[in-house]
Amino acid sequence: MRTVRVGLIGLGTVGSGVVDILRRHRADFVTRAGVDIELTRFADRNEARFKELGLPAEACTTDAADVLGDPDVDVVIELIGGTGIARDVVLGALSAGKSVVTANKALMATHGREVMDAADTHGVDILFEAAVGGGIPIIGPLKHSLVSNEITAVYGIVNGTTNYMLTRMAEDGLDYDAALAEAQERGFAEADPTADVDGLDAAAKIAILSSIAFNSRVTFAQVPVEGIRSLSPEDISYAAEMGYTIKLIAIARRAEGGIDVRVHPTMIREEHPLAKVSGVYNAIYVVGDSVGETMFFGEGAGSLPAASAVVGDVIEVARHIQRGCLALVGCTCHEELAVRDLGELETEYYVRLLVRDEPGVLAAVASIFGEHGVSIASVIQKRALVAGAEIVYATHRASERAVREALAEIDSLAVVDVVESVIRVEEL
Repeated sequence: MRTVRVGLIGLGTVGSGVVDILRRHRADFVTRAGVDIELTRFADRNEARFKELGLPAEACTTDAADVLGDPDVDVVIELIGGTGIARDVVLGALSAGKSVVTANKALMATHGREVMDAADTHGVDILFEAAVGGGIPIIGPLKHSLVSNEITAVYGIVNGTTNYMLTRMAEDGLDYDAALAEAQERGFAEADPTADVDGLDAAAKIAILSSIAFNSRVTFAQVPVEGIRSLSPEDISYAAEMGYTIKLIAIARRAEGGIDVRVHPTMIREEHPLAKVSGVYNAIYVVGDSVGETMFFGEGAGSLPAASAVVGDVIEVARHIQRGCLALVGCTCHEELAVRDLGELETEYYVRLLVRDEPGVLAAVASIFGEHGVSIASVIQKRALVAGAEIVYATHRASERAVREALAEIDSLAVVDVVESVIRVEEL
């Protein structure tokens, strides 16, 4: 058994977890997995982290190039994040003939084809299980265990920050600002929460999952995204009254003429398994033609859960090195499926309006919906406001384009103060 030597670039939250796991379980991996893995080089711009983790000074550097140029390093773990320096590190490692393990969702969702082509050209591995779902195994199952299926849909709660916030808003009536402040105080949200609350993190993840599930390249830029900033306790309360829960759902499914991919707040039936996923937990729901419906559930972020997926990939690469082979399944994006325009979507809608308390409002709004072919399923008018009233509409299935055109006209009515909320309703 040869020792597989690993260079670790990036010693932040996940990197420190990788160090911890390999310290505790290196000997176990020899007996359980048949590989001996040694962390031999470390790179981070913050030199203080070397001492904090008790790493030998001679093995540490602030320059990632030192790790890439070390002839004794077999595998490089990239945990820098982003698409700038990280891209150079990953491509540099691959061109040097070193296999790479990364947790970088942004890189794989934006430059996935380039990275995987580079791995293929240089005859090495690129594995990225931790890029989606943290500690939840999903990429491996899609490429191996479920390969006998035609995957028809993937639905995911893949951002723990927003799921925690929506849980607190639903269970305790917090508004958006209070839920965000609490998430930041507890360390679930960054000081700048943009990537989470605006759905960008989830969009990168569903781009990766779509590419694998449907064997067709989907990039981050192709995913329509809406975040949770505009959601209010009123929306969540109305949804519950109607038998629904609101979640930030990443959706990817086969559709006529291509793939339907998107991320946005979604009303789903409260009895659906995804509706029960609360707090910082993540879940990915996969539908296949043979296996039916399956759900992968667990902690989607954090030092040890994400590090668990990274180390699992390192073990897989080490096995390949010992056996002189590559990953059994590399890039599978051999189809050219179009990503459908959001305007082509057909689903049900929840619409909340703030209006003047005057006769004829309901008739005026209904008339515009009707002119655009949008059928109303129900209307709720409960709250009388100081300056008017609040009306909630639930529609039958309608096209996104028709609903948006109707709402643009409705918003211009003198009797309508504002279109406060528009939420898609999915019968998963």
